[in-house]
Amino acid sequence: MGVVDLLLVGLVILFGVGGVLVPGVPGSWLVWAAVMWWALKDPRPLAWAVLVAATAALLLSQVVRWALPPRRLRASGATVRMGVYAGVGAFAGFFLIPVLGAIPGFMGGIYLCERLRLGRHGEAMAALRTAMRSGGSSVLAELFTCLLIMGAWLGAVLWG
Repeated sequence: MGVVDLLLVGLVILFGVGGVLVPGVPGSWLVWAAVMWWALKDPRPLAWAVLVAATAALLLSQVVRWALPPRRLRASGATVRMGVYAGVGAFAGFFLIPVLGAIPGFMGGIYLCERLRLGRHGEAMAALRTAMRSGGSSVLAELFTCLLIMGAWLGAVLWG
């Protein structure tokens, strides 16, 4: 697979990861489709192993999302700005503290957004709890899964 193809797959994966934070965009399925396209064009067994792992992770993520409360973030006062802060926090946390840092990064992004908006620690913590109860945990589960798949794909491309 050429460099241009790999860059296109990477861009679709990044678009999918960002799409997780936007209601109505099938972000996790875009990530899966990009990995499938890469696996179909790359003859190595590692590519197929990443595709199988991505499929299993996404199916597990969907089961977890169905078990969690439905997304009601807009009704709780979540804004696009909060989604951007949460997404950037999760992305940065994923690389600063490999893999598991996405969780505190996501929550830290929401906290920072609300702290800047509301100005006080107590109110920002209350807003963070409300956001996580109103569907933030569902978004976090899907985002974390997509970041794991992105990391596995990137690892396979760079070191495989």
